[in-house]
Amino acid sequence: MDHRSEFAEFDGVTYLNCAEQGPLPLVSARAAQASLEWKKLPQRIPDDAYFVLPDRVRNLLAKLLGGETEEFAITSGASSGMAAVATNFDWKPGDEVLIGQGEFPAHFATFMPLEHAGRARVKVIAPHGRFLTAADYIEEFTSRTRMVSVSLVRFDNGARMDAGPLAEACRKAGVALLLDLSQCACAIPMNLQDLGADFAVSSGYKWLLGPYGTGFFWARREAMKKLRPAPFYWMAIEGARNFHSLPLDNVKPADGGRRWDAPETASFTNLSAMQASLELIEKIGVQKIAEHNRRLVAQLIERLPRDTCVLTSPSAEEGRGPYVCIAARRPERTSELFARLQAANVVVSLRENALRISPHIYNTEQDVARLIAVLSS
Repeated sequence: MDHRSEFAEFDGVTYLNCAEQGPLPLVSARAAQASLEWKKLPQRIPDDAYFVLPDRVRNLLAKLLGGETEEFAITSGASSGMAAVATNFDWKPGDEVLIGQGEFPAHFATFMPLEHAGRARVKVIAPHGRFLTAADYIEEFTSRTRMVSVSLVRFDNGARMDAGPLAEACRKAGVALLLDLSQCACAIPMNLQDLGADFAVSSGYKWLLGPYGTGFFWARREAMKKLRPAPFYWMAIEGARNFHSLPLDNVKPADGGRRWDAPETASFTNLSAMQASLELIEKIGVQKIAEHNRRLVAQLIERLPRDTCVLTSPSAEEGRGPYVCIAARRPERTSELFARLQAANVVVSLRENALRISPHIYNTEQDVARLIAVLSS
């Protein structure tokens, strides 16, 4: 089935940039518009929208990504979940957080303030080979290592971390593992329980095809005990649905991840659209999306003009996420290739002097052919 019709026309643009911003499906745009009508005429807001809407999103995330529904918090992006971990973890003097060299800035922005405050130390891990591996992190473990914060798929080169060995080593060493899934959630099949992480975060506006300002934080039920009690949004109070008669002398959070929900959780426009996007992904199937992207990326790699371009992502399919990065053979020419693509209305990202090409279910073989034609010209 062709799913191109599920999205708006791109006005003559070949859009291969989902890793930066996923386009909102038409059904999601309609859902957002309908929720704006609620706000325009508030008497139309369903009585149960404040609680039911976030729970529908929670349930869809659990279906698509594994884990329990109540292990998910609804956030405004990946950084919200990272902040929940960093601020509520029971740090001891001298504790270390391991972060890979060149990681996405959110990891550093989250944990570096802890170092500046003297609460923990950030240890930057350099790769022994071309790409960071689980072994690079594991061999840096010391008695002071308390957490590893790592992207399952890197934003700069598309390299995919082998999470299994890293999670197992973390478990044996008593180290918490925080995975950033922003560049792969719902683009590759996964089960959060099987990944072995304690915590996972993701933005919702990339591969989840949701609005900007959406995301999730997942905490394995057993790992929730590693986070100290903290202030929480009132809708997470135990029994909050009956807030008119809540006893407020013993306020405590409801069981599960909702205690880390971002206020105001039931943001109608965002969550109505996010629900519709997740329902579309469920209808298509994550496996089908992954296979579609794999075929397009394989076609791209096969037809890449090797006299002028090189692959900067791992060559092995299992070592990559749902997209690929390339560069000019002469590094200083990469920006020229990017400018050439822009002039031809082929949209990709320029990251760390590489072209990041990230298709999704709306892209076709013709889109890849157009990209190759521009690179070969």
